[in-house]
Amino acid sequence: MANFDIFDRIEQLRQSGQPFCVATVLRTADATSAKAGGKALINCDGEISGHLGGACVQRAVRASAQAALASGVPQMIRVKPSEKVVSMTDPDDVQTFKSGCPSGGTVDLLVEPYQQTPRLVIFGDSPIASALAAHGALAGLRIYLEDGAVASDDYDRFSLDQVEDLGIEGRDFAVVASQGRNDGAALRAALNSSADRVSMVASRRKADTLLAKLISQGMDPMRAARLKSPAGLDIHAIDPHEIALSILAEIVLWRNSDTAQEVSHDERLA
Repeated sequence: MANFDIFDRIEQLRQSGQPFCVATVLRTADATSAKAGGKALINCDGEISGHLGGACVQRAVRASAQAALASGVPQMIRVKPSEKVVSMTDPDDVQTFKSGCPSGGTVDLLVEPYQQTPRLVIFGDSPIASALAAHGALAGLRIYLEDGAVASDDYDRFSLDQVEDLGIEGRDFAVVASQGRNDGAALRAALNSSADRVSMVASRRKADTLLAKLISQGMDPMRAARLKSPAGLDIHAIDPHEIALSILAEIVLWRNSDTAQEVSHDERLA
């Protein structure tokens, strides 16, 4: 590709927010068109930009990139001739892929995923909502705060009628901290999003009452069952910042637990 600079392309994708992987050739053995240090980009659609070798290597890299983006964990892989593959994991714990390319070479690659950090979408304009935004930003989450909430920093803002346009993903977190103002509407919007983790600053009794009303209005009970309330870990929090800290601690626990489960799952499949 004429005038192709992989680092320029990396920066373009980073600025756009699109997830992608960078594959780097670490080592080659015997005849292969790939060279150590070679790099390529793999976007979320599996399109490869750059040279890593022949079709066998590209197929392996695409599969590894998909796994890396799903888990958020780098993948170390080895592509080698079919007759040399004894198991799908070599003695050094590197995942192997069979190659039918006539060159007969072996290629070791590192596939590293890049995606923006999850979003913390906060519903409500309460003091807890404002405190949670501040704590979440310090933890590196991308903060989306409902219009009306007081904040000293310039967070992304939204209104309840714009939630569908935010493009909330399963790995994002939604917290309802409305505390008596538009509770039902805020909870409905949060549960109708694609966030896997939805929590609410409310007693279990209040949350159950709100959920029962939403279900009577047609919400799928399975969708409603995603709600965790009260939000946060039980650290005997009292003031808004302590409550926000307990909520953030729970989000960190969820995030790290989900990553650990994905890594364990990938290891079992390897």
